[in-house]
Amino acid sequence: MARISCVEPGRLVLDACAMPVPAPGEALVRIRRVGICGTDYHIVRGTQPYLSYPRVPGHELAGEIVTAGSDGVWKAGDRVCIMPYHSCGTCVACRKGRSNCCTRISVLGVHKDGGLTEYLAVDERYLIAADGLSLDEIAMVEFLSIGRHAVGRADLQADERVLVVGAGPIGMAVAFFAARAGAEVTVLDGNAARVALCVDRLGARHGVALGADTAGELSVLTDGEFYDCVFDATGNAKAIEAGFAYVAHGGRYVLVSIVTADIAFSDPEFHKREMTLLGSRNATHEDFAQVIEVLRAGEFPLDAVVSHTLPFADVPETIGRLMEPGAGVIKALVVL
Repeated sequence: MARISCVEPGRLVLDACAMPVPAPGEALVRIRRVGICGTDYHIVRGTQPYLSYPRVPGHELAGEIVTAGSDGVWKAGDRVCIMPYHSCGTCVACRKGRSNCCTRISVLGVHKDGGLTEYLAVDERYLIAADGLSLDEIAMVEFLSIGRHAVGRADLQADERVLVVGAGPIGMAVAFFAARAGAEVTVLDGNAARVALCVDRLGARHGVALGADTAGELSVLTDGEFYDCVFDATGNAKAIEAGFAYVAHGGRYVLVSIVTADIAFSDPEFHKREMTLLGSRNATHEDFAQVIEVLRAGEFPLDAVVSHTLPFADVPETIGRLMEPGAGVIKALVVL
């Protein structure tokens, strides 16, 4: 069998490896789709803060059971979504039911080798039934779950004004679930085409392309009050810092993206507005289950997001081109 490893920043290799042998409690899964996301691009660039090299990336995974335990829960051919966040179950976060921020979390494709491989042995606790979904849909579950989790962290109320900054796949997921919760959503991004897509297909009410007077335009849209909740999904430290100014008095600011930087903000402004600052990390089993139901119901427009597909063997030579600004990539799927 083969796998793709990022051996150092900027260098991916396709090489042969041994077929994994499942331990007790694990299933052997044939990987069928791998979504490429911002984390994977950060791995290639060398800017992912939680990773050491070499590493097999890949955490947005659709698979099929090859062999599983003898308890009959899984059978060969079952389609599964793989939860990539593996938690300890005993730490302070896990005891609170927040396994997504476990103190000893181990994420496939980040802390340990992930799914850019033909076969993967997976602890059966992290397999989620995905019958009724296409393989492409299953590969969408993880990033959509991150968006749903962020919206849950914000505890949005109907008719609240929401600003989503960053219209990559995670920002699109946030916009979709915020609109689904009844919020009035505005999306801000430097890419006008992505902004338009969020308005046309994902439920956003307004779209703003980043410009010379972004704050002024957002002020006009909100009668000078700005936003009850702002989500950052940019992965850019300067954008995160700018976002504090878009939060209304009494509002919330949810940081979904992760950057390798310290974030600075005006403490007088923060206190004057009695702002709430929230981090949102990963997602939970509940998020995955709810997203799967949304996909089963056909509510999410998959065709609006999946922009590129590529064969497994082409990834080392192609991923650099996918990261180029002019490539027009929203979500790329690797097909195995």
